[in-house]
Amino acid sequence: MTASASGSGDRQPGAQGDAYEPDPRRWRALWVTLVAGFMSLLDVTIVAVALPTVQRDLGASPADVQWVVSGYALTFALALVTAGRLGDALDRRRIFLIALCGFVLCSAACGAAPGITLLVVARLAQGLAAGFMAPQNSALIQQMFRGAERGRAFGYFGATVGISSASGPIVGGAILALADGMQGWRWIFYVNVPIGVLAVLLGRRLLPRTRKSGRGHVDVPGVLLLGLGVLAFMYPLVQAESGGLSRLWWLFLAGAAVLAVFVRRQRRLLARGTTPLLDPRLFSTVRGYAIGAGVGTLYFIGFSGVWLVFALFYQRGLHYSPLESGLAVTPFAIGSAGAAVVSGRLVDRFGRLLTVWGLTGVIVGLGTAAVLLRFAPLDVAPWLAAPALFAGGIGGGFVVSPNITMTLRDVPVRMAGAAGGALQTGQRLGAAVGTAALPGLFYLVLGRGDDFQVALFVALCAALGAMLTSLALAAYDWLRDRRRRAAHGECPEEVANSPVHSRSL
Repeated sequence: MTASASGSGDRQPGAQGDAYEPDPRRWRALWVTLVAGFMSLLDVTIVAVALPTVQRDLGASPADVQWVVSGYALTFALALVTAGRLGDALDRRRIFLIALCGFVLCSAACGAAPGITLLVVARLAQGLAAGFMAPQNSALIQQMFRGAERGRAFGYFGATVGISSASGPIVGGAILALADGMQGWRWIFYVNVPIGVLAVLLGRRLLPRTRKSGRGHVDVPGVLLLGLGVLAFMYPLVQAESGGLSRLWWLFLAGAAVLAVFVRRQRRLLARGTTPLLDPRLFSTVRGYAIGAGVGTLYFIGFSGVWLVFALFYQRGLHYSPLESGLAVTPFAIGSAGAAVVSGRLVDRFGRLLTVWGLTGVIVGLGTAAVLLRFAPLDVAPWLAAPALFAGGIGGGFVVSPNITMTLRDVPVRMAGAAGGALQTGQRLGAAVGTAALPGLFYLVLGRGDDFQVALFVALCAALGAMLTSLALAAYDWLRDRRRRAAHGECPEEVANSPVHSRSL
């Protein structure tokens, strides 16, 4: 079957979304999904700056309060693939709106929680709701947009991912500053309620329904196997601060075994003609999907952990307030937001090369910032590092949205939810590794008697190592595309619109 880079498998006979008719409300509908996506991703990091206040007000132990952050990340990751498949099989609009309602209710429950136990339970439920929302975002973009418009839409989506990930400490610090006093942390959760209610009302009016295709089967044993496998990988990571990596290392082996059984089951279902939970052909026959998922996972290992390390450096090393700490990394968020919007318009022209440029920019920017913060005097180092962070942010804006576009461009629309869920699961796993490993490395260096500058430098170098691996993978994909185009006699201007040949899905 032939699918174009701009069509992404949209003209497959019998595939869901076969006949594409542009919805005049598609751009307004996109903003509804972006607002909801921003809230769900922001809540991964926004709570981190409030943990000391939560611990004090609720009389919680450090291990209990850590679950306010890690529990959300855990259930978020567990839900993604299953939620994407349910959206494909049933109705993405319905799943999105139900999950958004659940997210709003859980946000209110978090804000009103009288004790740490109920707060953790509410956060687990909130993460589950966010995980059901997230894959519908990318799937609805594939459903509503085609060609160059899809690249622009993913550009806005990438900007949302980048801004929400980098601005969590800023927004959290600002809310705590405005809601000064006892229990002020509750407004970090309450702020989601009015925004979420408005998004639900607009979503009911603007979001398109998914056409029924008779593919309503959901592989329940596969859901359980995948959930157990992801849980086995995530649990030691979310318990890292309490020694989870040393005590629970065996869960990584168990998780790998369970996921191997899951893959074998998916292949058997495919051979019998039954729709699997996650089609293995996404990784073997959809050009760019497997490599794009790897690029995203490796990038998020470095990208996600960096912000916790910066927060530790600025707040503990330089005694910044949470708001000041967030403002110190704002240049990266600003550069990332602007570049991500622009990158959506360029991805059709430059393809994977855009990701290569972006990763190079991130590595150079963060590497320069690491050197300046290590060797410059502490009273001027943050100011000197700000331009480098801005340059790194511009590079980051050319990574996330182009990689999402290039990874999902040839995925059939009928598989969009499951494919987007699997892609984001990899990113969440990468983020879990980064947020566990980089602060752990920071504390390890600090505990050996070195100063905060040395600890920051070592942790940032580790993050850059993951990003360099991601760059190598992206460069390999780009060079492979160049060889393929040369073999078919295609000129460079045909990069984005050249046909892609893959076996039938």
